[in-house]
Amino acid sequence: MKRTSFSMIVLVLTIAAWGQTLKITTSSGTTSYNAADVTSSSPATFSNGTSMTIGSDTYTLSNITSMQIASSSSSTVDANTVNIIYNGSSATVTMADNVASYVTAEVSGAHVSITQSNTAAIDDDEITYVLSGSTTDGSLTLAGSYKCTVSLEGVTLTNPNGAAINITNSKRIQINAKKGTKSTLTDGSGSQKACLYSKGQIQLQGNGTLNVVGNYKHGIKSASYITIKNLTLNITSTVSDGINCEEYFQMKSGTVTISGVGDDGIQCDLGGTTSTGETTDHEDEDTGNVYLEGGTLTITTTAATSKGIKADGSMTVSDGTYTISTTGSAAWDSDDSEVKACAAMSADGNMTISGGILTLTSSGSGGKAISVNGTLTISGGETSAITTGQIAYCSSTSNTTIRTATSSSTTENLADALKTSPKAIKADGAMTISGGTTCAKASYHEAVETKNTLDVTGGVIYAYSSDDAINSASTMTLSGGYVGAYSTGNDAIDSNGNLYIKGATVFAYTTKSSPEVAIDANTEGGYKLYVQSGTLYAYPSLESGSSLTQSCYTASLSTSNWYSFTQSGMAFAFKVPAAGTWIVSGGSSLYSVSKSNGTTIFDGYGATGATVSSGSSVSLTSYSGGASGGGGGNQPGGGGPGGWH
Repeated sequence: MKRTSFSMIVLVLTIAAWGQTLKITTSSGTTSYNAADVTSSSPATFSNGTSMTIGSDTYTLSNITSMQIASSSSSTVDANTVNIIYNGSSATVTMADNVASYVTAEVSGAHVSITQSNTAAIDDDEITYVLSGSTTDGSLTLAGSYKCTVSLEGVTLTNPNGAAINITNSKRIQINAKKGTKSTLTDGSGSQKACLYSKGQIQLQGNGTLNVVGNYKHGIKSASYITIKNLTLNITSTVSDGINCEEYFQMKSGTVTISGVGDDGIQCDLGGTTSTGETTDHEDEDTGNVYLEGGTLTITTTAATSKGIKADGSMTVSDGTYTISTTGSAAWDSDDSEVKACAAMSADGNMTISGGILTLTSSGSGGKAISVNGTLTISGGETSAITTGQIAYCSSTSNTTIRTATSSSTTENLADALKTSPKAIKADGAMTISGGTTCAKASYHEAVETKNTLDVTGGVIYAYSSDDAINSASTMTLSGGYVGAYSTGNDAIDSNGNLYIKGATVFAYTTKSSPEVAIDANTEGGYKLYVQSGTLYAYPSLESGSSLTQSCYTASLSTSNWYSFTQSGMAFAFKVPAAGTWIVSGGSSLYSVSKSNGTTIFDGYGATGATVSSGSSVSLTSYSGGASGGGGGNQPGGGGPGGWH
């Protein structure tokens, strides 16, 4: 007998003995046979070493391009299911009868390679690959052209020479962590893009736990979009990004923790060259957008210039709890020829915050809590944005060693590309605040800065800074809500255009003496501060030449009392961080009151909806204008305030 015939007999005997599936491929396609097709009563037969017959099928041996024992097929496996069990140095693959003809499985040790040939649903459903067991030298490679599900049911999968799971199928892939199970994926050296990679969309879901370790590059990578729902995901170590995707990223629910990353926590890139714009249900969307809609997300990054979350497009936060910290320093970017720094949340497009609880910190030099290249809109949620790093700069493009400074006077003569400042909230476009509670703190530069206009129509915002607490490059309009600002080294509120107070409750305080003031408009540029309506408490003075349509007064206030323009009933109540002569506006009678209840704002120096009573009148003196160049008023005693930092 010829050797080829003998080899085929061995294959046939193997399939009969082990109940696996034999796949024979010719130029006409692939046909699968399981153990039931090859029995003693219906054996495979050979003729003259040139042909083989299995059942009613006869093959010319020279036409057979490949024969392989792929896996077993069993009627006991759930329909549309392929079970993959890892056991040390080996793996077994068992598939349901109804999908056996569509699935080719090759097993080498514990490395499983699946090719899925269907292009439509099978019995009205997609194929599900169920992974379980454990191996320190195994993987799953999955190819195909139709969507499918990979169900992780307590699998521990380590590939020392590549990706743990590598999916080249460009369709939507569900990665499901089964409830009550914990799975761990770890990769090793190689050329893979991630420990868990998919060319198509990844939907991470389930009520189980998935742990990911990326020893070569990213933790999880999709060449399309990624969505997360329900599952507990822990990315504990990666050489590059924790999660990297294109088109868009969406977190709906679940608990995600990302730490130990060598670059960004989550990065979402534009997949193509032109954005499609946001589409209904994000169908076929390619924007580079990030959508944060629920769940709990905790990210810690330590690398230089790293971002907690980075969007090539826009970022939307509507619900959920997000705790993001960056500690890395600034660095010179030789590609873009500029100094760059970390940011907890960064968007190249716009950012909208309508809900959620955000705790954002950046402690490295030049770092920012929120950085937006477009417009920033805040209409809800609770946002805390804090940066404690110093100003980062280098002396020239030929001397790019990063230095730090505590004052902008050190870097004011340097080109913008040679420096980056640690702002808590920064927007290059316009900023609008209509709701929510926003707290911003920057130890060494502006806490809130927009390179355009700032409009506050509602909500609560308070800012602390050693520079301007709140700064706009153009017109600032405070027409509603509560605005608190405290500076230890510059103006509390500073507009480089006109500044209008017309309906907001404004609390502005600076410990810096003349020429700095509590509220500053760009008088030198021909602009002006307009106090038209609302409520104002300011120390020590207002910008020279202010237009005071609404009557303003000075009042001597102490740190021991609460004050309100309402003697009894529900009111906004405030106390001062330092005793002195304050400027007040919002009524003709101010009272020292007893306060109870209410919602505390401005780090304890204000309360909305407070119950005030038993008021004693405070003497008021008409105030007719600001100090020349700022300054004026009595300096506070006691070494300055102890709060707001």
